[in-house]
Parts: sequence; structure tokens; C-alpha cells
Amino acid sequence: MSIMKEFSKGIIKENAVFRLLLGLCPTLAVTGLAENGFGMGLATTAVLVASNLVISLLKGVIPSKIRIPIFIIVIATFVTMVDMVLNAYMPVLHSQLGIFVPLIVVNCLVLGRAEAFASKQPVIHSLADGLGMGLGFTLALTILAAVRELLAQGTIFQIEILGADWYQPFQVFGSPAGAFLALGLLLAVMSALSAKFKLE
Repeated sequence: MSIMKEFSKGIIKENAVFRLLLGLCPTLAVTGLAENGFGMGLATTAVLVASNLVISLLKGVIPSKIRIPIFIIVIATFVTMVDMVLNAYMPVLHSQLGIFVPLIVVNCLVLGRAEAFASKQPVIHSLADGLGMGLGFTLALTILAAVRELLAQGTIFQIEILGADWYQPFQVFGSPAGAFLALGLLLAVMSALSAKFKLE
């Protein structure tokens, strides 16, 4: 498969949230505001790209029997670095994302790409895979968060879209139950679009 196909598959065809239903814990937990979804997506992308790079570089020297613990150590190292950078330079976003930044370590999307792809493929393909999957994850979280924020508050990225004088917010979309409802609606839309435009 070409490098471009490795990159693009994660955006739509194998989108982690909308197609594979991976990484749903942060997807549902931090998407109350669009900026939170965007920030969480970028943090996960940074970890995906860096861990895919290192694991692909080391795949020839990692013993197969202890590969998973080593993958987790590599991933945890980059998650710690991202957590410290967020805390230092974006403390407000860091506090809003809370425990879900450290929990990137156990995000099945990140470990899944390390095990299924980076440990078997060349470095450049692994980089393209990590970047594509990360950007697809960021896109999905941002779309879900924007829909929830718009319906719950009438804003997107804290910018008023629906006038407060006539729009009655649906507060339920700001709650965890609203996250499930919004994700279900988006999955239905994605399924319909995939069937219409033959995105399989």
C-alpha cells in the first residue's frame, strides 16, 4: 500500500471513532466543548506518531514475548511528555482534559496501531499511519464536540452561533447521556454517507 493510502485510510475509511469505534472513553468524556475535543485529538495524534516511529525503528530488536510491555513503556513515555507540555503551556486545557490525558496510555487505538501496524511495517509507512489515524481521531472528536456544544450551548469553540434570544439550548447534550446520543446520531449519518458514496 502506498504512503498516501496509509495516511488517508485513518481519516474516513478506517476512522477510529466513526468506523472502528475505538477510543470511545475519551471520545465520550471530553467532547463537551469543541476546544477540548480538538486538544485531546492533537494530544493523541502526537503520541500516535511518536510511538509508531519508535516502535517501527525498534521492531527488529524487541523480543516478541515481551513486546506488549515494551510498547506500553514507549507509549507511556510519550504520554508523559505530552501531559507535561500541556500542563506547562496550556494549563486551562490540561485541567479541562484532566485524567484523560494520562489515560491515552491505555487507549486501544494507540496500542492497537503499535501492535497491528508499527511493529510490522517500515518507518515511513508507520509515520503515515500514525499521522492519518491521529488526524482522523482529531476530526471525529472535534465534530462530535462541536455538535454537542452547538446543541447544548449554541456555540462552537465558545463562539456564539445560535442567538441566545431565540435558541433554547438542549442541556442534555452537555451531559454524558447526550454524548452517547450525539455519537449515535453521527454514526447513523456516517453510515448513510458511506453507503451513498461507497466509502467502504
